[in-house]
Amino acid sequence: MGFGRFITLEGGEGAGKSTQAGLLADALCRSGRAVLQTREPGGAPGAELLRGVLLSGQIDWAAPAETLLHFAARAEHVEKTIRPALEAGFWVVCDRYFDSTLAYQGYGQGADRARIAALSAMVGLTPDLTLMLHVSPAVAVERLGRRGLAADRYERLDAAFHARVNAGFRAIAAAEPGRCSAIDADGAAADVHAAVMTEISRRWSA
Repeated sequence: MGFGRFITLEGGEGAGKSTQAGLLADALCRSGRAVLQTREPGGAPGAELLRGVLLSGQIDWAAPAETLLHFAARAEHVEKTIRPALEAGFWVVCDRYFDSTLAYQGYGQGADRARIAALSAMVGLTPDLTLMLHVSPAVAVERLGRRGLAADRYERLDAAFHARVNAGFRAIAAAEPGRCSAIDADGAAADVHAAVMTEISRRWSA
């Protein structure tokens, strides 16, 4: 079986990444592809343990330490889950990847962006396609309010932090247009999914 494809979904809080990851994975399955849907931080037993540490808010991590924790989880995820699936011919759909670390820790918290880029290179696996879901602040707030779930540590941070994160995602997409595709995520889930599938069809016959 040939090497699979690696697709990531990125964006700020309330962008609908998890919803769109599920819809994309289902659509790819219906088209006859073997698909693995996963997430970050997490996606492997050790990485899921680190997810709890990172999202709980029990510790106010220094930005460099938090960055390294994300990459420790990522390295475990790649080696235990993503790379084996790709080598088996699966299409991997991942909710967040290294762009989130650059946006949240680099742009949002002020961690060294060059070091984050070096750590991303060290992981040694770049997505074939990154779908950047851009959502307006008002829509994001409304969606988060509808979830009915306790906010995690990042969701509890202030509007200025989230503005820096969203600016970071836009900068990343602008810097890497070959890998990144910007998607307007303000609309209904079905409309956003249609835009995602248009991009998939443009890249590969879906």
